[in-house]
Amino acid sequence: MSMMNMSSTRMIRHSLPRRILHNHSGVVSIALFCLFCCMVFALITDNFLSGPNWLNIIRQSAPLLIVATAMTLVITTGGIDLSVGSTLALVGALSAIALNNWGLPWPVVLLGGLLLGGLIGALNGYFIAYEGIPAFIVTLATLAVVRGVALLITQGYSIPIPADSPFTLLGRAWVIGLPLPAILGVLALLGGHILLNQTRFGRYVTAIGSNTEGVRRAGVNTRAVTLWVYVLSGMSAALAGMIITARLGSGSSNQGEGFELQVIAAVVLGSTSLFGGFGTIIGTLLGALSIAVIQNGLILSHISPFYTQIATGTIILLAIWLNTRIFNPARPTKG
Repeated sequence: MSMMNMSSTRMIRHSLPRRILHNHSGVVSIALFCLFCCMVFALITDNFLSGPNWLNIIRQSAPLLIVATAMTLVITTGGIDLSVGSTLALVGALSAIALNNWGLPWPVVLLGGLLLGGLIGALNGYFIAYEGIPAFIVTLATLAVVRGVALLITQGYSIPIPADSPFTLLGRAWVIGLPLPAILGVLALLGGHILLNQTRFGRYVTAIGSNTEGVRRAGVNTRAVTLWVYVLSGMSAALAGMIITARLGSGSSNQGEGFELQVIAAVVLGSTSLFGGFGTIIGTLLGALSIAVIQNGLILSHISPFYTQIATGTIILLAIWLNTRIFNPARPTKG
């Protein structure tokens, strides 16, 4: 009997790593892909692995990490938010105007920017959750409207912010040897991981992506949960916009063009399912870092920046293919 127990224990120990690898194959694959990219750029460039370069990568990828964290929740519900780049631009431009032209205190500007981002997200969430309009259509319309408003208020010009304003610290400050934007990005990832995996709200988010009607019949207010997911997405885009404006010292309606593609690529490449029902913040972190590494490595390799767009588009296509063919093999295909 003891021999049988020992044999069973040995089988469990051998099967556990396989089970973990199977359940997290997407995260493992993107981790290997990110490591492969690092090795390639380390071989073809001189200073890719240097400490200053990695601090620069983390600092510049902080806005992507912040928005991708919220986008993970959105996509886990089976939705999508195409308006994050436009929200980023509008809030960044308005922050610069509020500081430079209106003379508002920076705490008011920071709070107002977050509230504006949340309002845009709430608008998206209302039409999606309460009016039943597909998320793609709603956020595509919001993308155009919000970007248009940003162009209108700036007239296409870049708006500087006062050089001595403490607002610039949001994008330029260093804390215990680390860039403040990077710290904010890590805090956003940690908060998103806890929210998605350790709270009732996170369980509702995953369940809505798997079976919205079943969750609704269980007594969950699925509309409110969906609304709040988009509010978080809007607020994260607003924070990212203010970080970029603070770092650059100016706000512009051109900021964030194509940013939504990078965010979606990071989330889906990290193995969050495009069809909803499964999301992983760790995978999103690895996906965002992979994109940041590729962009940084191409620059250090003295390759034309236009190839960055090609690489990003290729990553999106690869991510969608992985989702439809590997991570969701049961999904029927069209012949």
